[in-house]
Amino acid sequence: MQPTATVLVYSDDSNTREQVRLATGRRPAPDVPLVEFVECATPEAVVREVDRGGIDVCVLDGEAVPMGGMGVCRQIKDEVFGAPPVLLLMGRPQDAWLATWSRADAAVTLPVDPMEFAETLASLLRRKRLQNA
Repeated sequence: MQPTATVLVYSDDSNTREQVRLATGRRPAPDVPLVEFVECATPEAVVREVDRGGIDVCVLDGEAVPMGGMGVCRQIKDEVFGAPPVLLLMGRPQDAWLATWSRADAAVTLPVDPMEFAETLASLLRRKRLQNA
């Protein structure tokens, strides 16, 4: 059985969650595990899943309503010991400073560019694997 990585995707918009799934495919790069998704549409669901454990990377929509991914990111980085790496989806490149404020590990802009997204997600999965080694 092949190893898998669990990627949490938070957005109130099902189309954004679909963009993430399609950009990732079965795996974002040949040298990382197959990906299984946990989808969340509310901030409370994100916190509950991250608290439960087993999440390798979080992908958070900075444009989500009622609480954007930047606020959710900062909350889990503050409240969850050993929080997983976070890939933030930003509405504008000018929001990069907010991604830094939120303590996101990486950020890409919306709409999702499949190549950029897959490359960034794969780098976070590699980093997570090295931390666990």
